[in-house]
Amino acid sequence: MSITAETAKEHAKDPAVLCCRAEAGKVIAPDDLEDPAIFPDLEDSGLLELPENALTIEQVLGTTLKETTDALIPLTKELLDGVVEVAEEAPEEVPAETASEEAPVEAPAPIAPVAPVAPVAQFGGQTIKIHIAEGRGIDLEVPMSVAGQVGVAPAAPAAPVAPTTPAPAEQAEAAAPEAKVEEKVIRSVRHDHLKIDKIVFGEETKIEGTTLTLRNMEEMCAEAVELEKLVESMTLEIITPDKYSEYSETIMDVQPIATKVEGDIGHGITRVLDGVVMVVTGTDANGVQIGEFGSSEGELDRNIMWGRPGAPEKGEIFIKTQVTIREHANMERPGPLAAHHVSDLITQEIREALKKADDSLVVNSEEIVQKRRIGNKKVLIVKEIMGQGAMHDNLIMPIEPVGTLGAKPNVDLGNLPIMLAPTEVLDGGLHALTCIGPASKETSRHYWREPLVKEAMADEEIDLVGVMFVGSPQANTEKYYVSKRLGMTIEAMDIDGAIVTTEGFGNNHIDFASHIEEIGKRGVKVVGDSYSAVQGALVVGNSEMGAMVDNNKSKQGIENEILSNNTLCQEDAIRDLAMLKTLMGGGEIKTAERKWNPNVKANNIEIIEKTTGKKINLAENEQVLPKSKKRQEIYEKD
Repeated sequence: MSITAETAKEHAKDPAVLCCRAEAGKVIAPDDLEDPAIFPDLEDSGLLELPENALTIEQVLGTTLKETTDALIPLTKELLDGVVEVAEEAPEEVPAETASEEAPVEAPAPIAPVAPVAPVAQFGGQTIKIHIAEGRGIDLEVPMSVAGQVGVAPAAPAAPVAPTTPAPAEQAEAAAPEAKVEEKVIRSVRHDHLKIDKIVFGEETKIEGTTLTLRNMEEMCAEAVELEKLVESMTLEIITPDKYSEYSETIMDVQPIATKVEGDIGHGITRVLDGVVMVVTGTDANGVQIGEFGSSEGELDRNIMWGRPGAPEKGEIFIKTQVTIREHANMERPGPLAAHHVSDLITQEIREALKKADDSLVVNSEEIVQKRRIGNKKVLIVKEIMGQGAMHDNLIMPIEPVGTLGAKPNVDLGNLPIMLAPTEVLDGGLHALTCIGPASKETSRHYWREPLVKEAMADEEIDLVGVMFVGSPQANTEKYYVSKRLGMTIEAMDIDGAIVTTEGFGNNHIDFASHIEEIGKRGVKVVGDSYSAVQGALVVGNSEMGAMVDNNKSKQGIENEILSNNTLCQEDAIRDLAMLKTLMGGGEIKTAERKWNPNVKANNIEIIEKTTGKKINLAENEQVLPKSKKRQEIYEKD
């Protein structure tokens, strides 16, 4: 891969290696040289060996090749005419009292609030006179009232010259007025929680005390199936903790049970059931799991990473639907969507009962408040969601929390950027239909409890402006189209920093990288967050991808098919924000290691804890090896 003049300048001190065969008499230019960034990989593969006498790029540019030379040959004096020695720069002296061993990672730099811009005064009756001596002489006379409108301020009177020496820099900084941060409440939503510790079947669906009664299972399922042509059958199971060891088909989604009693999503009042979750599972008529890169069928307790933002908690009761769709419909968009539709009909009946429940059953309430901190650095969260248009899709802004009715599929919206308020995200504004590998899948419950949104809302050092959802199309042309629209949207927002996250890995990393590039090239500081590790290592990159957070939790660094094992957790959100604040505060992020090293994460967490004094609780890794033959093969391959 040849390099450009800009890359040659950037890597001037790196060894010079021919990228392709060159004939004798060739004058060496940047496009004759290989990119130094891939030297380590070439050396590992045995394709390149760098001798000690290899010349640098700055030494070989403009020289002439003496003989025809093959690709991937390091250039030396013996191969070139016209080599000029380059004088080495003298190293800067470091005062003894400040010299120390370099820390592995820069500590987060403090972020100064944005100073308010003083209004331009109006000066009626005054004028500005401008004389331009060039050419024949041009004199301009502008009324001061007009000049004020275009941002021209009158000259300040000359300050008297002080007879003493200037004050020290620290005294000048102390004298400067401190920029104020204005905290402004934008919106809020209240969650009223009701506790459920028992689920039974009866004549009607209702809530009495801490018991949820569901009407006849066969009737409910038959009514739901009748409405979806692609659904052949559905069953309903109540999974209590003593049944966690039972077999289940792959988990398609985990959903909270909540309903609006006042206002729209993100506003007003929402009722939430604690102690119970909806779990959607399914196969096609041939028994093929509804999933793409892997599936999580098997014993529930061995295929769930309990306590993750998108996973169930131990002790919760599952209302588990098992949906069977038409054969071969599992890999097409309408099939999985139909499975979610019929499951949501069951949930909706519970929502109606929740609306009617007596107020006395509310055990506690929490207020989720969106605040803007005007004067701090403005930060946007960008969440890339799946939108390949086959089985990948998501539903945005339903009528009910995590519902399906009234929601718009991001595929039908062209996967273009859609802005949600943080309260809308945490109030069920997204219904996940994603069928990617279970370990890195963000379920509907994940968005309901999205840790990055929560951490950013609570961070008093930044001004969170919103959460942007952007789909990941299938075709590369569409990916770049969407990325460019994201870039232009962010340019118009005039923000200071952004965090871009994605679930899964592979195809969606193409536009994930493009999003970061479109944001970064506009001068906005940007951090990327994705599952990477071993199996999901990024295969594309660009110059803006210097600040990356890997949310892998698997000990082997792979997609191990354990639900929610490799998803974004609080520890990742804290690292995302620390890294972004370091960039916005003028700090630097060190170059990542070439191969996945879990110790980098541990070191970064240690530095963040020492710098902020905040203890970071690490999400647990998988505790046991799966029993199934299929999953055992995954570990053996690794």
